[in-house]
Amino acid sequence: MENKTALTPEQKAAAVIISMGTDKASQIYQYLSEEDIEILTVEIAKMRHLSPEETEDVLDSFYKECMTQKVVTEGGLEYAKSILEKAFGQQTAATLLEKVAKSLKTMPFSFIRKVDSKNLYSILQHERAQTIALVLSYANPDQAADVIVSLPQIKRLSVVEAIAKMDSASPEVIKVVEEQIEKKFSSVLTTDFTKAGGIDYIAEVINYMDRSNEKHIFDELGAKDAKLTDEIRKRMFVFEDITTMDNRSIQRFLRDCDSKDIVLALKGANAEVANLIFSNMSSRMAESIKSDLEVTVNVRIKDVEDAQQRIVGVIRKLEEEGELIIMKGGKDDIIA
Repeated sequence: MENKTALTPEQKAAAVIISMGTDKASQIYQYLSEEDIEILTVEIAKMRHLSPEETEDVLDSFYKECMTQKVVTEGGLEYAKSILEKAFGQQTAATLLEKVAKSLKTMPFSFIRKVDSKNLYSILQHERAQTIALVLSYANPDQAADVIVSLPQIKRLSVVEAIAKMDSASPEVIKVVEEQIEKKFSSVLTTDFTKAGGIDYIAEVINYMDRSNEKHIFDELGAKDAKLTDEIRKRMFVFEDITTMDNRSIQRFLRDCDSKDIVLALKGANAEVANLIFSNMSSRMAESIKSDLEVTVNVRIKDVEDAQQRIVGVIRKLEEEGELIIMKGGKDDIIA
């Protein structure tokens, strides 16, 4: 019988990625740092053949840790304990909770991800732009977007710029800021080196904003730092970027869009976008949309922008589900 050594954490991660298949694995890679990608890729390349039993053990462990992380962050340790004990028994639950409790201690500002955006804004609104940028770098993108939009215009731009230019933060800096915030949230956490902010993150944050705020930020930031603005734009997908999509992807998202949104969105679209959308519709649908366009008059710009934003939301959702492809800043290599 072959004597197989226990897998390292890196090898377990590689096994999980391999079991996902190439499509889902490529999506996971998008959220990893270059260093993690390098380590994981090496482990995948070196991975020996795993028996079905070994693979099942790794996936079972991964599932349990994911479930534990979810119930802890959503309901707290006591809630998680009761749920996990019912699901896996006392001994397994205790082991899982110990692992996750340690990981939570290295997650800066983890408590803010459970805070309402309005409350988060009320806490941060009077802080310096750099402080707000650091805290928001650990928030959920939709939370960060809500807070940024609520800030005065001058501070809003300073925060966006600070997040975009942020790369990493030292434990000392994070600790000082976290101690200030924890007094208001009555939370006690520890910190460690971790990636914070950056252009990819602020691009995702701006993706959650409405079109008018998005446009204002780019206009103002573009006048101040055109190069940085261009870099952020390359990481984003906006309505006009439909021209970069392949026909199949356009046809896919059109199926999920409300026809009223298409009509409103096209009222403010340039000829290139409009022609591309019409060319990917059935002749009957194109005639119907064109007919509705003729009778749709005196439309508010905000209504047009909101419709375009809803269509972009459909596109982003379908991309997350692997239903279509968005080309972002020339980073994606596609094999037909």
